[in-house]
Amino acid sequence: MYQPEHPRPHDLLWGMCPEQLPAAAPAWAVAVLAAGQPVVVRRAVVASGWVAVGLRGATREQRLAALMPLAAISRRLAPEQLCARQAGEDLPVFRVLAELRPLLDAFGHHWGITGSAGFQLATGLPAAHPDSDLDLLLRAERPLPRREARALLALLEGRACRVDLQLETPLGGVALGEWAGDAARVMVKSAEGPHLVSDPWTEERAA
Repeated sequence: MYQPEHPRPHDLLWGMCPEQLPAAAPAWAVAVLAAGQPVVVRRAVVASGWVAVGLRGATREQRLAALMPLAAISRRLAPEQLCARQAGEDLPVFRVLAELRPLLDAFGHHWGITGSAGFQLATGLPAAHPDSDLDLLLRAERPLPRREARALLALLEGRACRVDLQLETPLGGVALGEWAGDAARVMVKSAEGPHLVSDPWTEERAA
């Protein structure tokens, strides 16, 4: 059995089966797992031996939160493992990705692709559409000065589709647009829920 490091938010996991869904799960969710499609790791506090995941169906309304046993994981794919993959479909989201790839590679942080574009690159299934946003993450394990955040944001703006980049910091996920702004505190998404901090690299939860 595949033994990964503990899955991180936005990782794609294979191996969950329909029998591991709640009895009241919708038919589309059962079909997704029966077809061998992956689930995506989400942020939540769970018991030892489990990971919080989300299932996605064919439409935006088809989303389901669930729990997956860690022992069931047969394969794990992180967002940064998708960076070199090429999409077979000509959509704005993939054209913008091609434009940004060398710029992000040169930025000095590991980055990855999430959302519908990432799911399509990972599975080959038609998840993206002409109006899709490009969802990215940056592994900001060391502090990212706000001036650098503003420079990065400027690279993403004015593209053929909206680009939404999230900084993955030690305390959780922070929207690049927030950290590039002037607010004294920014919203961090963590397993315990969202909270405001002034520094996503050193500060504990704000009161």
